[in-house]
Amino acid sequence: MFTADVKTLNRIAPAVRRVVLVEPNPSAARLMTDIMKGLGAREVYVDGDEDRALELVRDAEPGIIFMERAGPRLNGESLARRIRRSHMVSRMAPIIMVTAEATAGAIKGARDAGVHEFLRKPFTTGDLFKRVENVALKPRPWVEAVGYVGPDRRRFNSGEYAGAKKRKGDASSGSAVDIRDQATRILVAAMSQFDQDPMQATRAIRQQAETLKAVGAKIGDAKLAIAAAGLEGYLASGPSTKAGLAQPVGAILALGQPAPVARAS
Repeated sequence: MFTADVKTLNRIAPAVRRVVLVEPNPSAARLMTDIMKGLGAREVYVDGDEDRALELVRDAEPGIIFMERAGPRLNGESLARRIRRSHMVSRMAPIIMVTAEATAGAIKGARDAGVHEFLRKPFTTGDLFKRVENVALKPRPWVEAVGYVGPDRRRFNSGEYAGAKKRKGDASSGSAVDIRDQATRILVAAMSQFDQDPMQATRAIRQQAETLKAVGAKIGDAKLAIAAAGLEGYLASGPSTKAGLAQPVGAILALGQPAPVARAS
């Protein structure tokens, strides 16, 4: 029988206090609800319809979202993307996808949709608790780009692989230089994709300006901090255009672009 440590339960309490469960199967929804209440959830909201679930997330403002991958009126990957690209308060809330379909394609699709964790059915309470503990106590860096919005994919945990970590991205990649390089790559991509999605491109550029200003201050790079502050100033002055962004973004890129990579997060 699973027994959670009281101290850990107290630490995850803020995240599990209010939960949204997107599950079209009533029996599975009841089981998950009972488990989450046992872990300290006070409010659990359930719906199996994608459009209604989106409204539920907007209204409930949950600390954690659980979702099935598919149902008669549900596409979990689509819902995750809609949440991530919205303006709702909980757009960054941890999402745990819980499904019996644990193929490589399903896991990759969940990761690329902005899901934090993947849990295969059937699961134990201990399996679920580990996922909740991960998202509540081990936050991952947030990536605000155009092609991708969500937690850093290099630290995605499907729970289905226990082998050695061999990719460079699997190592700790939180140094100031790594953060600067990724932010700069996202700036380049956002400018190139601006016409396709101006709203998300602007949001991505705003996030990178904030990140780069902080990195410049941290590593003592005054030129980077000043250039990033200039970009922030332009963004705060009113509606942004690609032409108007060219100068402040160019000032940052002129300081030196990172080496290209096969796939930026």
